[in-house]
Amino acid sequence: MRPVAVVSYAAVQAGPDDRRNEVELLLPVIRSALDAADVSTVDFTVSGSSDYLQGQPFAFVQALDAVGAWPPIRETHVEMDGAFALAEAWTVLQHEEEFDTALVYAFGRPTRGDLHRLLALQLDPYLVAPLFPDAVSIAGLQARALLDSGASERSVAEVVARDLGRDVDALLAEPYHADPLRAHDIALVTDGAAAVVLAAGDRARQLTDRPVWITGIDHRIEPPALGVRDLTRSPSTERAAAGAGVAAGPVDVAELYTAFAHEELILRPALGLAADTVVNPSGGVLRGNCPMATGLMRVGEAARALAGGRGARGVAHATSGPCLQQNLVCVLEVGR
Repeated sequence: MRPVAVVSYAAVQAGPDDRRNEVELLLPVIRSALDAADVSTVDFTVSGSSDYLQGQPFAFVQALDAVGAWPPIRETHVEMDGAFALAEAWTVLQHEEEFDTALVYAFGRPTRGDLHRLLALQLDPYLVAPLFPDAVSIAGLQARALLDSGASERSVAEVVARDLGRDVDALLAEPYHADPLRAHDIALVTDGAAAVVLAAGDRARQLTDRPVWITGIDHRIEPPALGVRDLTRSPSTERAAAGAGVAAGPVDVAELYTAFAHEELILRPALGLAADTVVNPSGGVLRGNCPMATGLMRVGEAARALAGGRGARGVAHATSGPCLQQNLVCVLEVGR
């Protein structure tokens, strides 16, 4: 495989009162990532977003204004989280030997509507979606199944306490929002954007003194029907972790896409993370969840931690669909 590295990363999160449009949100993020890599143009560009979340058709086309119309670019788009766009960029760099660099960016404006209700549209269209169960209720079903299987509410609260800097007992004293979920168990919904610059081989070493190499990447999917899945496990994460080679060495840091705190209790064993792995050194997703950009942020934050000396090997995780239906795992290393 051709060695490909993350050489720069930038991101921003914004609240519902932020009046910037997509281009205004993206432009400084993309410019920051390109400037950090000291490049003005790249060989390939790919983006991740969802027109449903934007509330308008072809929002991804309008967002290209943030990249620039000249010189002409080789560009594509995935109607998915930016982490899956990164997987496409990595694949393109493997197959197109004339391409040495790639820009991956993603954005979302979920605060324009009711995100948790809108996500009902991804459920079974015949029996479940017409009932419009919101995403919090669906996650509550998974959390209840996990607690009934032997997990404790305290273990969930410990995840929140670590990421938000709160006291465990104080968290457990708060009322339920959607039993067994409390309000702090649910990630704050934000708007946002992220951008990553990838480079291959010697080009990566030219652009940064400490490239963070992608040594494995894989993603797998499970049936959308909740009734045919064991919601206390994540087989797709297990398979993606195996495909990406997580078990090939110790993991120093891990950035997990957990829109709900209890999901970490499912992901840690699925990824085979050791007790000494530092999880979510960035503060995690509970502080702010911007669907379509959050997964790419996990890759960027894991790369940032490794480039900053937090370890030699890390794992980034991204997900989409109800109850961890589809999962991507990316293994990152420095010092190669």
